[in-house]
Amino acid sequence: MRVAIVQVCSTDDLAVNLAEAERGVAEAAERGAGFVALPENFAYMRREGGRFPCVQGPDGEIVRALRDWARQYGVWLLGGTFPEAIPEDERVYNTSIVCSPDGDEVARYRKIHLFDVTLGPDEGDAYRESTWFAAGEELVVADTPFGGIGLSVCYDLRFPELYRALTLRGARWLVVPSAFTRETGKDHWEVLLRARAIESQAYVIAPAQCGRHSEDRASHGRSLIIDPWGLVIAQAGDAPKVLVADCPVEETDRVRAAIPALENRRLPSPT
Repeated sequence: MRVAIVQVCSTDDLAVNLAEAERGVAEAAERGAGFVALPENFAYMRREGGRFPCVQGPDGEIVRALRDWARQYGVWLLGGTFPEAIPEDERVYNTSIVCSPDGDEVARYRKIHLFDVTLGPDEGDAYRESTWFAAGEELVVADTPFGGIGLSVCYDLRFPELYRALTLRGARWLVVPSAFTRETGKDHWEVLLRARAIESQAYVIAPAQCGRHSEDRASHGRSLIIDPWGLVIAQAGDAPKVLVADCPVEETDRVRAAIPALENRRLPSPT
């Protein structure tokens, strides 16, 4: 399977962001990718403290665009994340979907872990996602002809029990669309992603936001594709880019047979 990541620097201009994302998907398809992944907030990057003017219903503009691109370009498409409306709640879900080459939505995941942290002494060092977002509750593995795709988003990366549960439910690919902060990304991004690949013996596909989105927000970048042995097989830099790598599906079986850690585990399975 040839996999592509579309790394972008999104802003609060929905139309421009959608156009940039489509250009990336088109380039990925032209380069032979069968599975294309977009990052968190690919369609709209809100300013800190701001609300979303583009909250989506079940079949909103962003969802329709993702389904259309998947069908038009004939790819499996991970739709990063977008704000999904919650009836009778001012908060939204941070939602990711997978679309098939037929343009069908085959899986929908709502981010479970919310980024409520204080990275430093200044007011700008505090992040409170729970003010604006509601947490999802369901684990999701998308069924595809090239293996199960375990869905996660950004801060989920710090919770290894999530990935063990996804792996035990059949995931052979783990996706982590993200907008990692520069403060945490420089020290934690790659090492956490490689750890998830090694312990899950699965491919990890991590499409990231990059660059400065506004005067008060920037992202780490460095999108990664990592193989089941934990080796980085493709990495982007700090600017928008379409990253492509060939990922032999049989590599997962080879690694799991060589070190059968998933079979040898003794502790109870996570729920």
